[in-house]
Amino acid sequence: MTGPNSRPPRRSTLLRATTAVGAAVPLCLAGWLGWQSLGHTAAAGGTAAPATSPAATTSPAATATPETTAPGTPAQTPTTPPTPTTPAPSDTPVSPTALTGRTILLDPGHNPGNSAHTAEINRLVDIGNSRKQCDTTGTETNSGYTEAEYTLDVSHRARAILAARGATVVLAQDGDRPWGPCIDERARAGADAHADVALSVHGDGGPAGGSGFHVILPAKVAAGKADNAAIVEPSRRLGLLLREHFRAATGEPYADYTASDGLDTRSDLGGLNLSTVPKVFIECGNMRNPVDAKRMTDPQWRQRAAQGIADALTAYLTTR
Repeated sequence: MTGPNSRPPRRSTLLRATTAVGAAVPLCLAGWLGWQSLGHTAAAGGTAAPATSPAATTSPAATATPETTAPGTPAQTPTTPPTPTTPAPSDTPVSPTALTGRTILLDPGHNPGNSAHTAEINRLVDIGNSRKQCDTTGTETNSGYTEAEYTLDVSHRARAILAARGATVVLAQDGDRPWGPCIDERARAGADAHADVALSVHGDGGPAGGSGFHVILPAKVAAGKADNAAIVEPSRRLGLLLREHFRAATGEPYADYTASDGLDTRSDLGGLNLSTVPKVFIECGNMRNPVDAKRMTDPQWRQRAAQGIADALTAYLTTR
């Protein structure tokens, strides 16, 4: 390639020089070659353009993106952090036959009709170490959503999950009776159903400033008609699993107004004193607290609560 201002050689002059002086041919040829080599030099004192070899040519495809890669650094494709593959306990796939042959008693606390039958539910029944009211009306949120409505809804949801895993699920009451049952009948319901395990679902009515859930475990009671020594340890194992799975499924913290680390051990509950089947209670939240009430009135949150309950019962029955 020649420069833009260089002049081409005059061939006619070279021919005349060849015929006149034969000995001058080598000199002219050498001079012409030298002049040709200077054709890359600009006419007005420019510098020679650097030669470019094919090997040094960079194709567009090999050019690094300047905003992401420093010169001389191989281009790198940004990577996206991998999505975690470990499912939460509430999302763990469970075989549809995992609980085949197992029977579970769910005890939805209170009854929607209790408030219309105060005489019946106020009578005292024997719980072994004392006498207590047959049942109570339960609590409710400030907007009037009752504990009895909540416990039935969550129990129905948990029943559906457990039945899909092969379990036989019996309810101590299904809102199909005018009131009750009494706490001593609820305690017997597990044995009557030949259940492997029982769980009572509740919502608490604590101080408005307190929030969170807790699990109630049976204390050992051997008094009068009560003797629950055989169920205390398996019930504790169930309670620990329930605390773990309920929190994982709902994200709810442990109660900050009662119990300790989400666990409370009590000897004053007839449903635990008189049970011959491993059993615990769960207070799923404080219905008098506006934050907890918002959760508990949300159907999606209640589904997560049911999932946590079902996962805990499944873990109890499938692991030893």
